[in-house]
Amino acid sequence: MKTLYAQIEPYDQGMLDIGDGHSICWTQSGNPKGVPVVVLHGGPGSCSSASTRRFFDLEHYRIIQFDQRGCGGSRPHASEPKANLSANTTWHLVEDIEKLRRFFGIERWLVYGNSWGCTLALVYAETHPQFVAALIVVGVTMTRQSEIDWLYNGLARFFPEEWVRFRAGVPESERDGDLVAAYHRLLRNPDPAVHVKAAKDWHDWESASILVDISATLPSRWSDPRYLTARARIITHYFHHRGWLEDGQILRDIHRLSDIPCVMIQGRLDLEAPVVTAWELSRAWPAARLVVVPNSAHSPATFEMAAAIVDATDEFRVIG
Repeated sequence: MKTLYAQIEPYDQGMLDIGDGHSICWTQSGNPKGVPVVVLHGGPGSCSSASTRRFFDLEHYRIIQFDQRGCGGSRPHASEPKANLSANTTWHLVEDIEKLRRFFGIERWLVYGNSWGCTLALVYAETHPQFVAALIVVGVTMTRQSEIDWLYNGLARFFPEEWVRFRAGVPESERDGDLVAAYHRLLRNPDPAVHVKAAKDWHDWESASILVDISATLPSRWSDPRYLTARARIITHYFHHRGWLEDGQILRDIHRLSDIPCVMIQGRLDLEAPVVTAWELSRAWPAARLVVVPNSAHSPATFEMAAAIVDATDEFRVIG
């Protein structure tokens, strides 16, 4: 199995004004003359990770990362008391990616996405296929209603104790209803005593399925209330609105990517994004190859998943 590449610092970074009162924080790493790759982080609202750069051969890739609207170094930050998320939608992010591509003068690039970043990568590619040379998607999601229901209801059968605590975080009258909607309301409450607690309760539930993989760890930033508040606000905002996608839209429109190569990397034991989603997508997309990693879950950072990702990035080092 291949190992991760060395950790490096960006050679360039800055802020890009993308309109609507928003600016996004971006970095470039690796070889300025290499194959350009845009890295789409998960969450939504998790922000970029320096460790993701280690999946790419630094001599062959120009690695472009950015923090999506409202998180990380982008401004305004969704944790702020008066944060307005009305201009923070999937379609805003799709056009942010396009603005970055034009800003950097890139004709076509490799698109890499993990978890929520898979959904964003696929929607971007279906919207602008002429600018996509290839895709790599890890922990595959399409943000269908069935997937949202699974995360915030179906998983309860695996984590009954944690589920009871998650439900207890909302008023009793809402515990048998739409928990995403209930937390979405709590997280918009201006009182820190309310929204900070809701953010922690939300992440306590998420951590249950993440830590099912004994080699997975929670990021250190999960101890930061500001980070948790922004991330939970953005996630519930997106999932409450079903990603502003028609249900099944990505699968319906996958024919737009019929000539674009893709490697999908999926942990066999992924509870957050069960393998069936990647399997359905692969059956509808002959140009895509599904790699199922045994004994692995959702985290891309575990050894087996990381090795599979490096195999995929090495494969696309010479794309045009």
